Amino acid sequence: MGSTSAPMRFSGRTAWARNIQTPLRQFLLTETGGAVVLLAAAVAALVWVNVDASSYESVWQTDLSIQLGSRGVSLDLRGWVNSGLMTLFFFVVGLEARREFDLGELRERRRFALPLVASLAGMAVAVTIYLAFNAGRSSAAGWGVVMSTDTAFALGLLALVGPRFPDRLRAFMLTVVVVDDVVALIVIATVYTEALDIVPLLVAAALFAAVAAVRRFPVRPGVICALLGAAAWLALLESGVEPVVIGLALGLLAYAYPAPRPSLERATERFREFREQPTPELARLARLEIRTATSSNERLQHLFHPWTSYVVVPLFALANAGIEIDGGFLAQAFTSPITLGVLAGYVVGKPVGIFGGSWLVTRASGRRLRPPVGWAAIAGGGTIAGIGFTVALLVATLAFEGRQLEEAKVGILSAALAAALLTWLLFRATALLPRRTRIRALLGTAEPLVDLYIDVDPERDHIRGPVAAPVTVVEYGDFECPYCGMAEPVVRELLRDFADVRYVWRHLPLSDVHAHAQLAAEASEAAANQGSFWEFHDLLFRHQDALEADDLVGYADELGLDAERFADELREHAGAARVAEDVDSADLSGVSGTPTFFINGRRHQGAYDMATLSAAVRVAGAQAYAAVPSE
Repeated sequence: MGSTSAPMRFSGRTAWARNIQTPLRQFLLTETGGAVVLLAAAVAALVWVNVDASSYESVWQTDLSIQLGSRGVSLDLRGWVNSGLMTLFFFVVGLEARREFDLGELRERRRFALPLVASLAGMAVAVTIYLAFNAGRSSAAGWGVVMSTDTAFALGLLALVGPRFPDRLRAFMLTVVVVDDVVALIVIATVYTEALDIVPLLVAAALFAAVAAVRRFPVRPGVICALLGAAAWLALLESGVEPVVIGLALGLLAYAYPAPRPSLERATERFREFREQPTPELARLARLEIRTATSSNERLQHLFHPWTSYVVVPLFALANAGIEIDGGFLAQAFTSPITLGVLAGYVVGKPVGIFGGSWLVTRASGRRLRPPVGWAAIAGGGTIAGIGFTVALLVATLAFEGRQLEEAKVGILSAALAAALLTWLLFRATALLPRRTRIRALLGTAEPLVDLYIDVDPERDHIRGPVAAPVTVVEYGDFECPYCGMAEPVVRELLRDFADVRYVWRHLPLSDVHAHAQLAAEASEAAANQGSFWEFHDLLFRHQDALEADDLVGYADELGLDAERFADELREHAGAARVAEDVDSADLSGVSGTPTFFINGRRHQGAYDMATLSAAVRVAGAQAYAAVPSE
């Protein structure tokens, strides 16, 4: 959202992305950085255990007890990391899964079918291969090790070794790995629970139901939900069920929604009241309105995601990835059915299952359901899914011990290395294809979800550039918004650099923070009635600090317009209905701040600097190019 005072420094991000919300791109950025820290922690664990194995084990086997009266919980440090801190990791996974369901690719529910089947097929083929290596052996019980893909490692390395575009592959893979994690947690809670105590389990279920109920109360439920969630975790621990499952369940409860404009306007009003009369009660009301303007899902992701990516998961790797390596052990491990089953299950089973499952759904649906990307990208997503670090290690610690656990760890680490290498080779080979073939192989021809509710109408909308251009950039803007003023020269440069782009301006005057925005928008429509919308548009942005009625009439006179007619239309608010139509279309498209951009109907998330907008336009243009039939 704009501000009444000019910002000190151009952030290059829309208000929607600058503030507390965390869209997919921000999630992936954190995952990429977290993958680097995770890799460093895994290497540190290997070095530590091979330098001083006794100290490594003694540290992680140190008991830590928390007592409250006669009751308490006692786990070793590794147990606190695996069962305690990892609950936060799965909580964030649940939050992101819910965000994708509410706002992302999965908000059109039928699109969930393809990544669901791809995930299940990937798990099924991987488990089958593992069981083929371990048939008739006690080690067959460890089949759950090969089910799950590591979110941080897979998405992080995909960003590093994968193609420059699109984000949709990472969004697709995020859905696949979330399904993996959900199924893996169900398996952990059922298959790998040795002794089940039904009473604590029922208590945990009741506490979870209480969390779901408390969220709907008209109070701040955060502390209450946290206490109930902690109690549910303790109940699951007592029941014998791996308690990390409560993290995922709680994350799935948190709705995600865009900031509603009425809520933002109420927050502005409360802040103005506080500015006029700075009392503690008005401060409390202002904070409450600001909190309710953003969803609990995004607030919680903003709070916990950096901690899980940069602290929790690396700690997990440090506690569990240590293996004493020597030539004799490695020679024995790579003849072990556990190591070979894990390695082949991940490196062969995952890509075959994910690619095959996606292909079967596409064929069975008559191509009504297609991957959001091309088949080369799906194959690359399948190979990167062979990285099963975090949950795989978690299941391995439950299924094995001693020498077998070490062999499973070798398989998991070897599979991660092989999967990253295969993915890199696949995308390097794809880069050698002819341009049109390469674009289709990566982007595919599936229709993307459209976020823009009202289509562009050349007879009605204000358009710059070729009317029939393959790429359309729509901006919802406010003539008094300083961030729109900063974006305006970027848009001009974009139109200079790309001859195949048309630019559309739609009004969204934020009258609660910009006193002159509505009148300026109406003035531009009065100028449009005399065929000078864009000339007037440019003048308004050159004079954002002078938008009084007299100033506007002066600009009309400067452009040689009929000033008397212009002044009459401005006084009668003749353009108000046209501006209101744009505002209604903004509401229908979920727009609440300015500037907000849509590129070929898809909401542009994040930065609006030249480099970022250019990259988004190139992807949209490549997709439009790939969709044109070859001659």
